[in-house]
Amino acid sequence: MSDSTTGVVPGAGPTGGSTARPTASTAAAPTERATLRLREAPAPGAPHPDDPPRYAPEWLRLREPADGAARAHDLLGPLRAHLAERTPPTGGLVVHDLGCGTGSMGRWLAPRLDGAQHWVLHDRDPYLLHFAAAGAPRSAADGGHVTVETLRGDLACLTPDALSGADLVTASALLDVLTAEEIDTLAAACAAAGCAALLTLSVAGRVELDPAHPLDAEIAEAFNDHQRRTGLLGPDAVTAAGEAFAAHGVSVRAHPSPWRLGPDEAPLAAQWLRGWVGAAVEQRPELRSRAEAYLDDRLVACADGTLRVVVHHTDLLALPRPTGGTP
Repeated sequence: MSDSTTGVVPGAGPTGGSTARPTASTAAAPTERATLRLREAPAPGAPHPDDPPRYAPEWLRLREPADGAARAHDLLGPLRAHLAERTPPTGGLVVHDLGCGTGSMGRWLAPRLDGAQHWVLHDRDPYLLHFAAAGAPRSAADGGHVTVETLRGDLACLTPDALSGADLVTASALLDVLTAEEIDTLAAACAAAGCAALLTLSVAGRVELDPAHPLDAEIAEAFNDHQRRTGLLGPDAVTAAGEAFAAHGVSVRAHPSPWRLGPDEAPLAAQWLRGWVGAAVEQRPELRSRAEAYLDDRLVACADGTLRVVVHHTDLLALPRPTGGTP
């Protein structure tokens, strides 16, 4: 789910990014351990050539309230029912949050689930994992204790043994920055581990702006093409993920989770516009002169409170089928 510290592409990608260790070292600090099957590490301090850009914590904080409002609450009922059947009365949930970024998924979901919970926060970026660990929630909906640990790793190398003992896998704005192979790897690992998956805020490829503008559709098309660059699935990711989980015998539900941005969300809308138009121009440089004027007009409307934006996303809930039963 992609936004970097230099050239943010808002609304297009993850709330998290890669994976690494936090620097928090207080007595109550989360634990950390080495990941499974990391790619070859670069020299200390050097970025790995396969690493995506670091996601800006400022952008992740800016979008967190909109993410929380958008996530599909209708999927929580089926998820809670599944987890209640799975978890022993005296046991606690084990949740793996993939590409956790600054930990917004945990802050949103942990207080909505009952019982003790242990969250394993996966990311490739130690800077982001520090924020995620420091800001993690400490109590569940019923007051149960929530603990966290961090795990540095790479989704391309995810294996069922990495999810051993997991009850739930979560991710936010992640599917659309994966390839078909990576999504199948994720689905296979979840199915083999027998755990549920709640994968939220994947871009759907549709944007609505009010008032409309003649260039809206062309910018949106170029942006969607940008999302599909280098084999990434972009707006095709939810369909691909649904098919991949189903192929592994997992029951899948999808639900809309749109951002609805009005005057109260003007800072987020403005940042999203800059990234959305910027990605479109990167994909189709011939749009530049028209896109610059378009962006200027849209930012003025955003600042004066007359622009409203709906950025469509989709949430996906994948639940293991009961052994010998039906979904």
